[in-house]
Amino acid sequence: MVKVTRNIMNFAIDEAVRCYQCGSDGDGPNEDNCGAYTKFDKRSHIAIECNSEESHMPGSFCMKVTQQSPKGFIWDGRWRQVIRRCASVADTGVTGVCNWGVYDNGIYWEECYCSEDECNGASFNKFSKVMLTLSLGIALLWQF
Repeated sequence: MVKVTRNIMNFAIDEAVRCYQCGSDGDGPNEDNCGAYTKFDKRSHIAIECNSEESHMPGSFCMKVTQQSPKGFIWDGRWRQVIRRCASVADTGVTGVCNWGVYDNGIYWEECYCSEDECNGASFNKFSKVMLTLSLGIALLWQF
């Protein structure tokens, strides 16, 4: 029994997911290191093993959070923030999906969860685009 438990633990440690870890809130003026305004450059970042000491937040999957204001005065006229990191609890309870909404102050938010290595390096999840389009379509139909 001890050998089985040890083998399971070794397998879990060996199979820890690797995620990109950055936040645009740490960028200086006219910098975009986390892909808030430009495409995320995977070559300039190293994915971190989520169960290592390097991880800011230990976890078993990756997450990407995007926030954008309705208006502002930065580059394209809108304020954006992106956070990429490991996570241990998904609001939806599942990975491979994105959740989105709008805060009371008008800021659009999107949280995407995934469980493959380096999966939070995508600039915009394809599934999320489909869900956003469907959700907006349903909302428009609901209005009429």
